[in-house]
Amino acid sequence: MKAQIVMDARSKEVICTATGKGRQHDFKIFRESRVHFMEQTQVLADKGYQGICKLHKNSRHPIKATRRHKLTVEEKAYNAEISRRRMPIEHVNSYIKRFRILSTRYRNRRRRFGLRVSLICGIYNFQLHLHG
Repeated sequence: MKAQIVMDARSKEVICTATGKGRQHDFKIFRESRVHFMEQTQVLADKGYQGICKLHKNSRHPIKATRRHKLTVEEKAYNAEISRRRMPIEHVNSYIKRFRILSTRYRNRRRRFGLRVSLICGIYNFQLHLHG
């Protein structure tokens, strides 16, 4: 089971979640979730969302290196900038993965996985507003 979390980088609040069954690519979960962003919203994604620029023009993701195409100094700097700006997002991901249900093999009923992910994100948002 896979979970996708959309969050606001400024407020660090989880906005919505989507889940996928079994081995599914991150971008496929994104397309099937039908999450849409406003044009002025900037999306920062990881390398698993390589085709997002075709769906949302104001999006940024790291450039992948291949065997034939090694990254240039400018591309490495671009990737470092995106990584630096995604750091708060990764901190939220690590906080949510403290609930072992999201970081290990899911052994419960599959149809309740989405509900549990939403509840965990709700607990995170509640804790964020309580202490932040």
